[in-house]
Amino acid sequence: MKIARLALGFALLGTLSARVAWAATVCDVPCAAATGPCSSGCEDPCGCDQCGLFGRWLARDPWKLPQPCVLQCLGIKASGWLQAGITFNAEDPADRFNGPILMNDRDGEFQMHQVWLSFERPCDTGGCGVDVGGRVDLFYGTDFRFAVCQGQGLEDKINGLDQLYGLGIPLFYLEAAINKLSVKIGRMGGILGYEMIPPMGSFFYSHSYTICYTEPLLITGLMGKYPLSDRWTALAGFHRGVRRFEDNNNELNFQGGLIWTGRDKGTSLAYAVEVGPNDDEGLRDEYVHSLVFKHQLSKKALYVIQNNVGFLNGVAGEEDAEWYSIVQYYLYTINPCWSAGLRVEWFRDDDGVRVAGLGNLPNNRGWMGAPGFEGNFSEVTIGLNWKPKPNVLVRPEARWDVYSGSRNLAGEFPFDGGQSKNQFTFATDVVVMF
Repeated sequence: MKIARLALGFALLGTLSARVAWAATVCDVPCAAATGPCSSGCEDPCGCDQCGLFGRWLARDPWKLPQPCVLQCLGIKASGWLQAGITFNAEDPADRFNGPILMNDRDGEFQMHQVWLSFERPCDTGGCGVDVGGRVDLFYGTDFRFAVCQGQGLEDKINGLDQLYGLGIPLFYLEAAINKLSVKIGRMGGILGYEMIPPMGSFFYSHSYTICYTEPLLITGLMGKYPLSDRWTALAGFHRGVRRFEDNNNELNFQGGLIWTGRDKGTSLAYAVEVGPNDDEGLRDEYVHSLVFKHQLSKKALYVIQNNVGFLNGVAGEEDAEWYSIVQYYLYTINPCWSAGLRVEWFRDDDGVRVAGLGNLPNNRGWMGAPGFEGNFSEVTIGLNWKPKPNVLVRPEARWDVYSGSRNLAGEFPFDGGQSKNQFTFATDVVVMF
């Protein structure tokens, strides 16, 4: 079975490589040479010479959500997306979980990750004046488990404990802008890191350990943003705690950062920090920062490197805990329809407090509890992005994970149901935006 899965994965990569080679020859030709009778003005250079059923579909304008007049009058835009995918694990784990890999955590099982609806009225003062806006997002899918807050969380009130699919409300906030200053209050995304949960915002289908285990994905509180100059932007705010919807300790956490952008807009450096206690007693202060450097090597090549460092202080004789990581990305645009990417990550959980447990607990949330793993996690991911239409994204990838460290307190390793220190996965998802 393991050999068959490996063969399937390599066959998938071989097929995709051939498809990329074909695309490079077709999509790079001049527009006039590529047009055919079903062309739509060569807006989609990879499909404009395809005159079959698939080509006609490519030539159509992307479908979008209807915009009711009442929303348009209020300046509210409705949009959304659907993300679904499947992951094959070469280890063929008996519990069908891909170890500590999150989001695409099920082996050989179709996952509808997100059916997402967004309603937004953006604030735009043009740098002068006053404006009010906000946003409400809802989604259904397997990713709801990673939006659930600890304790008395919002999703806990809506969904049961032992379910793979559920409803999430990741964003709902009001936003007010006065001249250049904008302030959000409500539930919103954190500002740390490079990768994003909306699939269009990240190159790869799977996610790094860094975003999954060190960064606050959702916060409930207040966040302000102010451009200090054309090249510097400051962000700062307070919230009720990491992964908290209702405060558990009557202490506020601080989150803030600075973003610098080069004159040519091709280079940027972003620093963000999260500080505050998240335990019920409010005694264990937690600190984590992210430092993200992006540089456009050429018109087609982008390099990104990120460093995260975290610290949790001990209480009543407990030892302090530390964790840190380095993630590098190299992304290359082959043509308007195809891109290739490489991600290399090293993550150190020095005291086994971040990458905790396997995904085979009864409530399908093993990543939230159970003994952690003290050691190094490394992963290398190679992938492709294919955009047959502007609103359709296909992201195949191959990923290799290796763990170097001791067994956890339950005597388990991270992969193959606790039996292995490494694993290969082959995965692909489809994202349709509307």
